[in-house]
Amino acid sequence: MNTAIKYDIEVIKEEALHLVKKGLVSRQQPIYALGQYIRERDWAYFEQELEQNEYLLRDRIIDLLATENWQED
Repeated sequence: MNTAIKYDIEVIKEEALHLVKKGLVSRQQPIYALGQYIRERDWAYFEQELEQNEYLLRDRIIDLLATENWQED
């Protein structure tokens, strides 16, 4: 079954954080860099959700992680 995933902004933020923690993307990269990790058929939904939440593809990934909690070492 080839169903597209419905992306919620919280899911996008979690996925971005996961990719940053794995070292696959940098916090300073533009949000569109996440596209290489999103299925092509899902990209339109992903992009639409970002737009509805006032994010631009050229914004930095760190903007998605603004509520990221830092833990002391």
